[in-house]
Order: sequence, then structure tokens, then C-alpha cells
Amino acid sequence: QVQLVESGGGLVQTGGSLRLSCAASGGTVSTHALGWFRWAPGADREFLASISRSGAIEYYGDSVKGRATISRDNAKNTVYLQMNNLKPEDTAVYSCAAGPWGRLRIGVDVEYWGQGTQVTVSS
Repeated sequence: QVQLVESGGGLVQTGGSLRLSCAASGGTVSTHALGWFRWAPGADREFLASISRSGAIEYYGDSVKGRATISRDNAKNTVYLQMNNLKPEDTAVYSCAAGPWGRLRIGVDVEYWGQGTQVTVSS
């Protein structure tokens, strides 16, 4: 079992930056790929980024490519999402997820999810 808890969300200005964290527990986090998704108001789930077990490979969704960086610290069982040049359309609930690399590398639904953290970008 893997439990995920996001933090770091909040209110930021357009053009600002934010780093989201996701603390995982369960003892086998290092065997899972990790990723980030978001739900914007009135929109479907959107894939943002994923990272392989070792952290050597990263994938990004088109909407955040060039503005986001995913990283993981397996010693701390934590995955991060650094977001730069934030825009109002980035306003959403951001959730982290854990699962097989074969699914997270393409943003497909996986088995473990956090509760989400709200990010609001103001003008």
C-alpha cells in the first residue's frame, strides 16, 4: 500500500513559480513510477508529468512542457513538481500518483492517488 499527501499549493501571481511536494509512505515507493495530474474547473483530468523509478527519465504533458520540472527524492519518499511562469489557466487541483512506469509514462490512470492540493493563479 502506498499513501500520498500533497502540499505546497496556494495562491500565486501570474508569472510566478510554485513547488509542489508529495510525500509518500508505504515502504515501497522507490519501486513505483510517480506522476502529477490536475483537474481544472470544468475540465477533465490532465496529465502533467511523470518520472521513472530511478528518476532518470521524465515525461511532460504539452500544456506544461518547458514550464514544469518533476523530480523525486527516494530517500525522502517524495516527488516534487516545480512550476514556473504560472498562468491563470493553471488554476486547478493538483494530485500526485504512483504506479507502473508503463502507464505513468503516458499519463494513464494508476492505482495510488493523493487527495490533491489547490493551486490558484491570480492576474
